[in-house]
Amino acid sequence: MKTDEITVANLKCNGCASTIKKELLKIEGIKSVEVAIEKDTITLSHENVSRDTIINKLHSLGYPEATEKNGLLLQLKSYTSCMIGKINTI
Repeated sequence: MKTDEITVANLKCNGCASTIKKELLKIEGIKSVEVAIEKDTITLSHENVSRDTIINKLHSLGYPEATEKNGLLLQLKSYTSCMIGKINTI
């Protein structure tokens, strides 16, 4: 089992955290996901999942790795993911 910590952009609230957890846990091999909103980090445990797979999934949700360019489109995607996450926690 491997553990990775990834710092991301656009992480704003529990809605964001909910979407990130739900979507990352869909990837085969990811066993646990913890989101620290105050630190903008995601910590996950997995077996045989490439970092690129994780980073690409986060990017598609609007949460790019903090080292990536964070344009308007990614920011808008993150707002959509955030709203979906808020709705799913109701």
